[in-house]
Amino acid sequence: MLKNFKTIAAMFAFVAMMSSCALTLPVAATSNAIGSKVGTATANGYLNCIYLDADASIQAAAKNGGIKKISTVDVKKTSILGILTGYETIVTGE
Repeated sequence: MLKNFKTIAAMFAFVAMMSSCALTLPVAATSNAIGSKVGTATANGYLNCIYLDADASIQAAAKNGGIKKISTVDVKKTSILGILTGYETIVTGE
């Protein structure tokens, strides 16, 4: 019985690791020249609805990168079986 449980647990762990995905999408672009600075802000959550102390806003990403003039904004979403989710806002500019 214990051997079967270990096998099933190992298979579940393998499927969980292989079923994660990440997708990066453009959100906005301005007429400002592409700058050398990059700022990011992240929010990680559970079940795609529970986010604790998370701020993945454009304003937070720009502040983290020291950006005053925003050039582009991208959002990266990561999901593992829909249970663990993460959002990362990526801002470029000067």
